[in-house]
Amino acid sequence: MASKSAGVLAFRRKRADIEVLLVHPGGPFWRNKDLGAWSIPKGEYAPGESAEAVARREFREELGLELQKAIFPLAEVRQRGGKIVIAFAVETDVDVTNIHSNTFEIEWPPRSGRHQQFPEIDRAAWFDLASAYEKINAGQRALLERLEVICASAPKT
Repeated sequence: MASKSAGVLAFRRKRADIEVLLVHPGGPFWRNKDLGAWSIPKGEYAPGESAEAVARREFREELGLELQKAIFPLAEVRQRGGKIVIAFAVETDVDVTNIHSNTFEIEWPPRSGRHQQFPEIDRAAWFDLASAYEKINAGQRALLERLEVICASAPKT
């Protein structure tokens, strides 16, 4: 059975452009990876958990920020490895210089017997849509497409 994740695609409007908030995974494996490595803040959840509650929790854990605004369903996508991502969206602004991620522990270097802690995400950034299409995990590009459609048909605030 494929694992499921839920997350939030935060976006803001700058003049006529849309910018999206993406996060870069922390840890040694991702250190030198950029294109295709970024993601929406998201995390796995178990049966019985609410996708929206998990999306809000992961936003808080990965960015250190409580999301107070209403979020709306965006899309469900399947990534290359089979993981299903249920995404929500919210129009908001976040100061990416002030994020605080939770951490995880792994044996590093491999087979060394030493364990180290790393941030779950090592940075967050705002990207215009053209840049976001290059940066985001290929399995999540459909989320950007869906957001573009929604924003094009919604009245400007």
